[in-house]
Amino acid sequence: METVPARGLTSIEARQRLSQQGPNELPATAQRGAWGLLRDVVLEPMFLLLVACGAIYLALGDRHEALMLLGFVLVVIGITYVQKRRSEQSLEALRDLSSPRALVIRDGQAVRIAGRELVVGDTVLLAEGDRVPADLQLIEASNLTIDESLLTGESVPVLKQTNEVVAAGDPDPRSQALSGTLVTQGIGKGIVLATGARSALGRIGSSLKSIATETTPVQRETQRIVTWVAASGLSLAAVLALAWGMSRGDWLHGLLAGLTLAMAILPEELPVVLTIFLGLGAWRLAREKVLTRSMPAVELLGATTVLCVDKTGTLTMNRMAVRKLWSAGRQQYLGTTDAPDLQEALHPVLEYAVLASHRRAFDPMESAIAEAGQCRLSGTEHLHVDWDLIDDYPLSPQMLAMSRVWQSPDQQDRLVAAKGGPEAIMDLCHLDPSQQEPISQQVEAMAAEGFRVLAVARAFFPSGELPSGQHDFEFEFVGLVALEDPVRPDVPAAIAECRSAGIRVVMITGDHPHTALAIARQAGLVADGRAVTGPELDRLDDAALAARLADTHVFCRVQPEQKLRLVQAFRKRGDVVAMTGDGVNDAPALKAAHIGVAMGARGTDVAREAAALVLLGDDFASLVTAVRYGRRVFANLRKAIAFVLAVHLPIIGLSIVPLILGWPMVLMPVHILFLQLIIDPACSIVFEAEPLEAEAMRVPPRRPDARLFDKQVLLRGALQGGGLFGIVLMAYLLARSASGSDETARALAFTVLVVSNLVLIHVNRTWTTRSESARTWNAAFGWIVLGTCVLLALVLGVPAISDLFLFATPSTALLLSGAAFCLGALVWFESTKRLANRWSI
Repeated sequence: METVPARGLTSIEARQRLSQQGPNELPATAQRGAWGLLRDVVLEPMFLLLVACGAIYLALGDRHEALMLLGFVLVVIGITYVQKRRSEQSLEALRDLSSPRALVIRDGQAVRIAGRELVVGDTVLLAEGDRVPADLQLIEASNLTIDESLLTGESVPVLKQTNEVVAAGDPDPRSQALSGTLVTQGIGKGIVLATGARSALGRIGSSLKSIATETTPVQRETQRIVTWVAASGLSLAAVLALAWGMSRGDWLHGLLAGLTLAMAILPEELPVVLTIFLGLGAWRLAREKVLTRSMPAVELLGATTVLCVDKTGTLTMNRMAVRKLWSAGRQQYLGTTDAPDLQEALHPVLEYAVLASHRRAFDPMESAIAEAGQCRLSGTEHLHVDWDLIDDYPLSPQMLAMSRVWQSPDQQDRLVAAKGGPEAIMDLCHLDPSQQEPISQQVEAMAAEGFRVLAVARAFFPSGELPSGQHDFEFEFVGLVALEDPVRPDVPAAIAECRSAGIRVVMITGDHPHTALAIARQAGLVADGRAVTGPELDRLDDAALAARLADTHVFCRVQPEQKLRLVQAFRKRGDVVAMTGDGVNDAPALKAAHIGVAMGARGTDVAREAAALVLLGDDFASLVTAVRYGRRVFANLRKAIAFVLAVHLPIIGLSIVPLILGWPMVLMPVHILFLQLIIDPACSIVFEAEPLEAEAMRVPPRRPDARLFDKQVLLRGALQGGGLFGIVLMAYLLARSASGSDETARALAFTVLVVSNLVLIHVNRTWTTRSESARTWNAAFGWIVLGTCVLLALVLGVPAISDLFLFATPSTALLLSGAAFCLGALVWFESTKRLANRWSI
């Protein structure tokens, strides 16, 4: 840096360094093409099973069913491709953010170039509103403040100084401007220290790249169960086909029986059900303004045990607001616009705070003061829009206060308004210790409430030459202005609901401990303990950190890499971690968490692309809605799986019993296909549409190791399916004995099986008793009942279709007996529900 001349680099030097160092952007990650993604998706077990089922249906000559299953494969491939493609866009967003245009000195001239062309050693000029294009060492700074919230989470801009002012030796963070941050005030000049992947922004990109995305427990369990059942089912089907052919010498029907059993056993519904459930869950969340970038996260969110939240922009508005004014013992809290009028004695405090601020403000505190002035002083003589600015005295390392000199329209005395740190303003006013004491006490009280405190002073100066420094004015102390980044109005209720649902909420922020604890209390977080700071985290080893996590709810002064460490530490404890955030500094932790939740409106592209869920409206309450939907998805998935198991048991039994007892086949492939018209829609539409049970948000999250196919699900399915098999078998025997016709017996058994399936759907819509849960109308179930009854009537009443199904229409008496069997099925299903509920307690 010492070798860089005042004229900056020459164009030749810049080109040489650019060829050596590479462009000032994050390196593109190696992305798989469409064929690579397609290969990865097709090789997953559940998709191979879907293709195998489609091949079986093609072998049976049923092209429609085959095309339907293969269509599901294409849908899943499309969804997965889009999901994986989007997951790679976080680094692209980082590249865009890290490469703004830059004003540099080249060949002695100030020229604006593309940020990607910056090289180490370039001299960069900064002004209000500029995005810092690379990591810089400042060599000049005039009233320069920079918003570093994207990197640090600290909501208040940082005053920058040159290295000569700070100290000799190692560079001080106050003398550096980091890539991606925003200049809110003043001007500066800096030498480029690092570009691209070597910058602070680039290091975050590298940590994103190193974090792998995991599959959820439900995905892994479903793949394992589907693979195991499919292998077992195909083996059993092959044994049945061989046994049929060897015992009867009819190999064609043996193959048909084997294929029928394979169709009965193969759990092709499970991957379809999982995909449809998650897809419809994502669609429902989108209607609640929650964008789902990773569909499995919808289900996993229901198991969340720890929610790590960022303060700035997540719990708070990321917008400063004036909250309190104080002057000579008088004070007033400022709330909403419909609050009481501002006391007349406090008008000067706000008046001179406005005059001491820029009219075109980039600084969030100055913007808040201007907004409060417009709200509280509009229509009064205290807003001087017609006054002219004569000069100003900016902040400096020696004086943390700024003054602005105004001229009134009548060209009389000039008015000077000053604001800054309370100590600096008291120094400007030359207050003695006795005068400073009550002010200092009030400053401490405001700081304990989490406020940022500025002091305001005024002075009058006759026309003529202005002094060189602010100390030459005769300032009069006016009062104190307290500002805060207000908590979002929906946050306290949302956090209370999270706590009632057994979800622990932890705040991780880069802010000061006083501010963090005050915001935590306002938001309703547990803030009775001592906050843990970033420097303390560095001193803790992994074991000590794990011990502190148990009772700590507020972490402050936390750096980006420390956020990532905290998320990983919670995961090691066995927690299911959801992480919310909106800044670049949050992106690695968002990706490392089980569920990353980004703020959509105020959040950066980097945070949104690293997250699994995006709250489009920055409505924190919608996060609770997402948790509710996550629990709903898991609960309804269990109902659907129990139903699938219960439905398959009688089908499997009716496929095996004829071989054992020497009967003709009871169920043919066409019957299985008809049943699929009921099973698939019921699993993917009817159960998915069921609302969450009333008490589901007042119980702790399910265990992280909770299984989708647990004992309760298997017990319900086995009891319901076993009973249904017995009922259908009795109906078959009754009809065969009464009519002497296999076709009539087959028709009655099939009718009882179909109608009982509808009854089973109705019973499994809720696992609580009817007296405990009032069911809402499910339109999808109504349409399925209507469609099934119409199709069943056609199958029984139209001879051509009956012949296809190998049916003979049962007599009225047999149909009435079939209705009695269906009523018996309803009684059995409700009884097993109560029994399963009792055993699960």
